[in-house]
Amino acid sequence: MSVIWYECKVKYRKTHETGEQKVVTEVYLLDAVSYTEAETRITEEMQKLTSEDFMIKNIKIANFAEVHPFENSDRWFKSKVSLIAMDEESGKEKKSNIYILVQANDVKEAFENTTKAMEETMGDYSIPSIVESPILDVFPYFTGEEEQLEKYNMMDAVETLSEEASQEEE
Repeated sequence: MSVIWYECKVKYRKTHETGEQKVVTEVYLLDAVSYTEAETRITEEMQKLTSEDFMIKNIKIANFAEVHPFENSDRWFKSKVSLIAMDEESGKEKKSNIYILVQANDVKEAFENTTKAMEETMGDYSIPSIVESPILDVFPYFTGEEEQLEKYNMMDAVETLSEEASQEEE
C-alpha cells in the first residue's frame, strides 16, 4: 500500500498568549494509507495539542508529490514545479506539473528550498509559482523503527571509533 498525504481541517477553541479564547480552523497535513487512518491520526495529534473539544471539518487527499521540511523555518509553501521533457514524436517540449510542500520563512527562501529539494532531479524543470500554504503543521508517519535504527547507527559508530582507537594504540 502506498502512503498518501491528507489535508485535515480542524476547528477548535484556541487559547492565545493573552488568555483570550477564540474558535479557529486550522489545516494540518499527515500521511496515511486511508481516510480512516487519517482521521484516527489527526484525532491523536489534536488530543496532544489541545484539551479542548475539536471537530474535524474536512479530510481530503493533498496533491503533493513530496514534502520537504527545513530547519529554522516556520511556514509551509506550495511550490509548483514543471518537469520539462522532449516529446519524441513531435520534438516539442512537454511539461508535467507536480506540487511539493517546502518549509521556509518567506517566498525567497521557499524558492531556494525548492531548488535544494530538486537537486537530485536529472531532467530540466522550472518553478512557475510558489504560494504560502494554509498548512500549520505536518505530521509524518512515524513507527518508532526510525528511532531504533538511529540508536543502532550510533552504537555502530561508537564501535567503529573504539576499534580505530585500539588499532592506533597497537
